Amino acid sequence: MAHHHLLPLLLVLVLPLFASAAATGDEAHLSAVIGDTGLAFAKDVLIGEAVRSLTPLRLPGAEKAFRVPFLGGIRAAVSNITLFHLDVGDDSVVRLGDSALVVVASGITANISMAWSYSYYSWYFPVEISDSGTASILVQGMEVGTTMEIKNYNGSLALNATQCGCSVKDLVISLDGGASWFYQGFINAFEDHIRAAVEKVIPENIIGSTSKLDSLLQGLPRSVSLDNVTALNMTFVNDPQYGNSSIEFDISGLFTSTVAKTSNLQKHPQLSLSCGGASNMLLLSLDEDVFNSALEAYFKAGSMHWVVDKVPDQSLLNTAGWKFIIPRLYWNYPNDDMVLNISMTSSPLMRITSEKIGATINADMIIDVLHGTETVPVACISVVVSASGVVEASGDKVYGTVGLNDFSLSLKWSKIGNFHMSLIQGVIRVFLNTVCMPYLNSHLGNGYILPVVHGFTLKDIYVVTSTEQLMLCSDITFANASRLAALPVL
Repeated sequence: MAHHHLLPLLLVLVLPLFASAAATGDEAHLSAVIGDTGLAFAKDVLIGEAVRSLTPLRLPGAEKAFRVPFLGGIRAAVSNITLFHLDVGDDSVVRLGDSALVVVASGITANISMAWSYSYYSWYFPVEISDSGTASILVQGMEVGTTMEIKNYNGSLALNATQCGCSVKDLVISLDGGASWFYQGFINAFEDHIRAAVEKVIPENIIGSTSKLDSLLQGLPRSVSLDNVTALNMTFVNDPQYGNSSIEFDISGLFTSTVAKTSNLQKHPQLSLSCGGASNMLLLSLDEDVFNSALEAYFKAGSMHWVVDKVPDQSLLNTAGWKFIIPRLYWNYPNDDMVLNISMTSSPLMRITSEKIGATINADMIIDVLHGTETVPVACISVVVSASGVVEASGDKVYGTVGLNDFSLSLKWSKIGNFHMSLIQGVIRVFLNTVCMPYLNSHLGNGYILPVVHGFTLKDIYVVTSTEQLMLCSDITFANASRLAALPVL
């Protein structure tokens, strides 16, 4: 079966399977909602990445001098102070405010290593006495809290850590080497310095890491080309909306054409976001205008064209098979092969309801006869097809099925005389049911793994349709071996 740009014809019911966070214009046609389980997942991922970015962490050293009456001076110093291990545990929460989210991790323990040195000098003793060694520090009861704002900045997401604090409850310093038991009291004098250093450096590094994540978010592409015909404009609309236990991101969601301007489709007044009572990490809601804008882009680019030269019953593509249906066709071109040249006359229109996804397709079917070395167009039939399908999911794949509802025929022009459409209606029905529908279902039935950022995987996808909306509810897994900072933009 020869075909040119067949993908646009599949888009009528295939496109929901490729749906992604796309955007254009000033109104939202797509919404992504991160629920409480999704926020908890994001919190755990970010905390895990923060721990990896904070270890090892070098803290500033310090030196203290003491004067002891009648004895002389004592100098003590700590250096090479390195925080090399953090254990956050499970005692962490994420809270949502009106315009920000707060992540609080409590009960953190940390391990710090350092070097210490001690020297004693006196006018009475010309020889300086010194000693040195290492120490291990156990930090207990540490709590870190960060307040982050996510704003819309010129169509991109801007992340800003407005507040970040750290408090340490207990420090236990254990000295090793030299006469460490003798100097323990002096080294304990550095406890306040180490505590203050931890409480200062950790927030500074977290804010620095947040700046890197902000740069990553603002570096997300505004437009992603699918091919040489269509592109996704990924502009965010408005600031995120904070609920009691979820955050909603609104995206315009229309496809744009690289060769022709598409219409400004209007969004329905209000999105109703629900996973049917299920608690999922992510809810992606797509307005039907997202799909219609893609179909319109392909149509205006002239890509909706299909040439059919092979069918299961090849006699349908020979004039002999039409001998008793359109006699004049056979008389003028006896036993000649034919091809069906199908082109859309308008952009297919999708309609989404709670029961199904429907589509109306208007096309012209030109019958071309292969007469000798010539291709002779002999008739043009206008075809209006009504089809519907459903989208289902299993595991991390999304599947679809499509079926023919009804169709109508009318003769636009003919070089083989007028003939009633009722004569060919049965043949066209066979063609639609045995060629078009099986071809679509063979692709839809294989299933599609929805593309996500490398390192993340969608699982337990659940599909819900409602009036003018298609929603994908899913949980997310993250490969711990992947580093968040190293993830590609797409």
